[in-house]
Amino acid sequence: MGKKTIGRGVMAAMALLAATSAQAGGLERGGYNIDLLFDPSDYAAEATATYVNPQRDMNNVRDEVPEDGDLNGLPSNGIRDTEGYWVPRVGIKASIGDAIDCMADYSEPWGVHINPGRNWAGANDNVETKIESHNYATTCSYSFDMGPGQFRIIGGGFYQEVSGFKDRLVFAMPAGSPINGMGRLELEGEGWGWRAGIAYEIEEYALRTSLVYNSAVKLDDITGTMDLRQVPGAVLPGIAGVNTPVFGSADMPDSLEFKFQSGIAPDWLAFGSVKWTDWSQLQSLPFCPIATRGIECRTSGPTEVTSLDLLYRDGWTVSGGVGHKFNDKLSGAVSLTWDRGTSTGIGAQTDTWTLGTGISYAASENVEFRLSGAVGILTSGSSGQVVKDGRTFGRRVSYDFDNDLVTAISTSLKVKF
Repeated sequence: MGKKTIGRGVMAAMALLAATSAQAGGLERGGYNIDLLFDPSDYAAEATATYVNPQRDMNNVRDEVPEDGDLNGLPSNGIRDTEGYWVPRVGIKASIGDAIDCMADYSEPWGVHINPGRNWAGANDNVETKIESHNYATTCSYSFDMGPGQFRIIGGGFYQEVSGFKDRLVFAMPAGSPINGMGRLELEGEGWGWRAGIAYEIEEYALRTSLVYNSAVKLDDITGTMDLRQVPGAVLPGIAGVNTPVFGSADMPDSLEFKFQSGIAPDWLAFGSVKWTDWSQLQSLPFCPIATRGIECRTSGPTEVTSLDLLYRDGWTVSGGVGHKFNDKLSGAVSLTWDRGTSTGIGAQTDTWTLGTGISYAASENVEFRLSGAVGILTSGSSGQVVKDGRTFGRRVSYDFDNDLVTAISTSLKVKF
């Protein structure tokens, strides 16, 4: 059972995995994906768009610091925390001779959009937070015969841009005040990363295993502003009432992913993956005035004026499923994915279980359409005060959340020749 026999089932399976992994932990959205590199065609181009709709609601919300304006009279139950989002990906692949394959792609691996709004009891912690990313990558592989199959050595690099903002109510102002008490932290940074990996394929059995490492991306010069012009100067002397340029640094996480697939019967394919992502390196990210660049900007340091407190733990994502080729034009797949939550007491990123299904339709030898969808459960939990390394986090607000729903749909067009 060679690669051409069930190749379209393979592609449906890969499209399905893209949809079901788009609601992973940390700041992950599309993550990294180099499956196009393995396409057997000499040339191939692919465009994918995935829409994810997480429906996380917060309950029993309590303003734990009423001294900056008591918000406990505002709504505290059924507060929608999440926004739906799109995850695009575009890639092209070309074979160079019999042994070398290269691909170039654009993706948005990281992002988050939390938007509970101004009118809730936790507005002093968050009104809206949004992070976006742009990733431009080139990846190549070199193949050679080994035993009954082929062994690949994989390598590549990528350039990444990350930007975002966070709005929160710094001080609740009385009705009729000329200022609203809101503050905004706005940031952007850029960096480079690399990837390396290996793969082994046996065409006769549609077997492929791969292990790929993606390096961390060091955002050594994050710059932006902390805008507190809508906050009374007496609340935070020296920084309230002004727009302060700030700087800091962070590392977007490295990851290691193992994938496998294998034919298990005529026209049937089993597939799966295990991925580790080093989200634990994102703990409390300090930011300091640009005027203090000569002094190290560190957590609880003398020049820190604000921080993004994430306190993540490492992420693990495990997926498995089966694909089936119904005829020469139509294939389908189904999968189950578990993603370990990255929150450690603050935030609402708990374990996620996702069931997905997808179909692939080959309109011709050169054009393939794919559609996949997923439905999942965001498991319950709570967020509140946490003490770590002698410092207290999550003091402003506490809340609970039940099991919530997440849905996703993915469409894809692939042209090969």
